[in-house]
Amino acid sequence: MQNFPSKPARLLVRSTNWIGDAIMTTPAIRTIGENFPDTEITLLALPWVSDVFASCPHIDRIFIYDRDGRHRGLSGKLLLARDLGREKFDGAILLQNAFEAALITTIARIPARGGYTTDGRGMLLTHGVKKPVDIDQKHQLHYYQQMLAGLGLNTGPNELELFIAPEKLARARQTLAQAFGAGGRVPVVGFNPGAAYGPAKRWPAEKFAELAKMLHEQTKCLILVFGTRADLRAAAVIRQPLPDRKRFLDLTGKTDLGTAMAYISCCDAFVTNDSGLMHVAAAVNTPLVALFGSTDHVATGPYSKRAVVVRKSLPCSPCLKTHCPEKHFACMEMISAEEVCAAVRTILEKYYGKDR
Repeated sequence: MQNFPSKPARLLVRSTNWIGDAIMTTPAIRTIGENFPDTEITLLALPWVSDVFASCPHIDRIFIYDRDGRHRGLSGKLLLARDLGREKFDGAILLQNAFEAALITTIARIPARGGYTTDGRGMLLTHGVKKPVDIDQKHQLHYYQQMLAGLGLNTGPNELELFIAPEKLARARQTLAQAFGAGGRVPVVGFNPGAAYGPAKRWPAEKFAELAKMLHEQTKCLILVFGTRADLRAAAVIRQPLPDRKRFLDLTGKTDLGTAMAYISCCDAFVTNDSGLMHVAAAVNTPLVALFGSTDHVATGPYSKRAVVVRKSLPCSPCLKTHCPEKHFACMEMISAEEVCAAVRTILEKYYGKDR
């Protein structure tokens, strides 16, 4: 196979569809930007992923794939292909693995189309890369970097990165300063009780509540709870045992992704299920405690030197299921608030007050 064209004037990059996956592609996005410094690079992304790259210096433009609106259904996909065809891209790099991504760029008549030959799409790619046999034993960010290496690109460092809009960071810092009040700064600990892909990934809200009470008693910290409107109940459960409501800030359903990224970057510690926000914390270098049960901490764990993974080694874990097939949920129930509290205390003792 010939290497991907080295000097395309206009390049399309198809993003992955989930926030966590998108963050794990940030080293690949940097690699693409560094290999094509004189190319106009457009990222094709779903709306909820676009904030990951809104301030990214390695891309020039974001093209929204409006899958629930303008580009909905078969007619919408054909319309997307027509929209892309009008852009006259010289090449497309498909970080997303789906057959659809290859089909749309083929219909759009983009002449050079590179990506993995998975999902039966090899015939649609002009520059297909065979998936390495051992790639599933490595962290997922290597999956994207090795694909680019297969296209002939020089891959750079593997560190995650996120670029936060300055105005959103300023507002987050201002809100936290107001929450500290006259008593001055205290440790800020973020909680992320939610996670997509079913309840098997979620540490129970009642355990987060136990943890919140312990941390309040032991550190007098300010607790921020992150999530969508689906996490409102969990936030209420976490808040219930706290005597000082002034040291609690419920952000569930109140922030877009870019704003959540800003707040997470301000945290001194972050306690999280395996989720997109876990990868946000890793990418902004916030020290974190990641709780794992049903999912694979090797492939999709936090790629960070400041991360602690708490999990129980059970014969059934990781099952990779949305619901516990054994009906006991032991992988998460066995994680105690006491051991998570100890991990957070260790993080605060190591990093709190230091320049992160």
